[in-house]
Amino acid sequence: METNVTPYPDHEIWFLTGSQGLYGDDVLRQVADQSRSISETLGRPGKVPVRIVWKPVLTDAESIRRMCQEASASDACVGVIVWMHTFSPAKMWIAGLSALGRPVLHLHTQYNLSLPWPSIDMDFMNLNQAAHGDREFGHIESRLGVDRKIVAGHATDPRVVRRIAAWARAAIGRHTSRTLRLARFGDNMRDVAVTEGDKVEAQIRFGFSVNTYAVNDLVAVVDAVEDKAAAELADEYVESYDVVAALRPGGIRHDSLLYAARQELGLRAFLTEGGFTAFTTNFEDLGGLRQLPGLAVQRLMADGYGFGGEGDWKTSALLRTMKVMGQGLPGGTSFMEDYTYHLGPGTPRVLGAHMLEVCPSVAAARPRCEIHPLSIGGREDPVRLVFDAADGPALVVGLSDLGDRFRLTANAVDVIAPSEPLRRLPVARAVWKPRPSLAESAENWLLAGAPHHTVLSSAVDLETLSDYSAMTGVELLTIDENTTTEQFTKEVRWNAAYHRLAQAL
Repeated sequence: METNVTPYPDHEIWFLTGSQGLYGDDVLRQVADQSRSISETLGRPGKVPVRIVWKPVLTDAESIRRMCQEASASDACVGVIVWMHTFSPAKMWIAGLSALGRPVLHLHTQYNLSLPWPSIDMDFMNLNQAAHGDREFGHIESRLGVDRKIVAGHATDPRVVRRIAAWARAAIGRHTSRTLRLARFGDNMRDVAVTEGDKVEAQIRFGFSVNTYAVNDLVAVVDAVEDKAAAELADEYVESYDVVAALRPGGIRHDSLLYAARQELGLRAFLTEGGFTAFTTNFEDLGGLRQLPGLAVQRLMADGYGFGGEGDWKTSALLRTMKVMGQGLPGGTSFMEDYTYHLGPGTPRVLGAHMLEVCPSVAAARPRCEIHPLSIGGREDPVRLVFDAADGPALVVGLSDLGDRFRLTANAVDVIAPSEPLRRLPVARAVWKPRPSLAESAENWLLAGAPHHTVLSSAVDLETLSDYSAMTGVELLTIDENTTTEQFTKEVRWNAAYHRLAQAL
């Protein structure tokens, strides 16, 4: 077993190998050695990002059942990779697979990359039987209705490693969702439909719990922050960002920077005390807060917290989940909103932003720390970080509640630099070209009933998101360079029929 350094040191994936006692001890020793070797190959640094834990070869129904129960009960295990090295009669796996409560990846591989043609004999054939052993296993998975990802190929093949790595990150995302606690400070924005939703069903489906607190519960914690602590954090801001003169020590707005520091320290204390990793705010319900939290929210997102503006708890939970799935990868992940369009001349594109809360993990350069009025909320001018998002491919993802199910909608986009400097826009922002085009993307997004609050990620890829949706049983609609409105419309209709038929009576 290899214990390489991973972005997820507290979690692991179990590597299970199937065989049977018919082959005898000598063959089973070779099976164990070869399966351990494949497990170690996948677990090398730079390969699968979650620690791979090899388990002894499984040869009978009782050991299989116990292993699957142990995996389901383990707080560390987030998924299992299963491979039939030899023929493993699949009736032995029925009880185990029925008891397994972890995502499954069926690895269809073999120890040898190439066949040793001149020396092949029946001993070799009896040892290397994955070609039909995995077909036996695949049959019982389908018969039992086991949701799984199937990856075929050698463990040294980069495609195989990439696909397993995507699944491993999705398994981490599923675990994150199931253990996530979210704090809502106040309710959602009045009369808004898409930020509403069924919190009980969300906990049943995803596992995360959503809890509401009065804003003044937070205010009490913010007001209790010591002056010295706020001053020290304000000094850190000056070191970390290009802080405008008015906010620096001695500047005429330095008190606003100190209050922004109080908000961050108060929010961190509240969230840490309650075990929360995601939260929401709402400019319509600020209680005794002097500012709408801007800088504090941006910095908390940069540290991995989920956030949703205007009480949007679904986007907040999705953001936290995607941040964890993208941990250790280049790029960033942020709360986002399609704000306005450039329809021409040139290629149409989207200007995305929010009132204040865009995560600096997506910034192209060192952010500026500025203070400007906010025309809504009725509070003091809030402090915020201002920057342009870095260029490159990304996903824009939304989570919506359709009443009878949840739906993920993802649009592949290309983030680009603004056509001209946005000198008068006092918020962080991203400009992107949606695929296949702005018009087709927007038409299909609207047809999907997808939300206006989204998660923009240049770290998490579509395969990982697709694996996550399969693990959680949540519909995923994808808009990319291959999408046509005609086909997308059919997919929406087919999906509606499928998900309604698939629901339990």
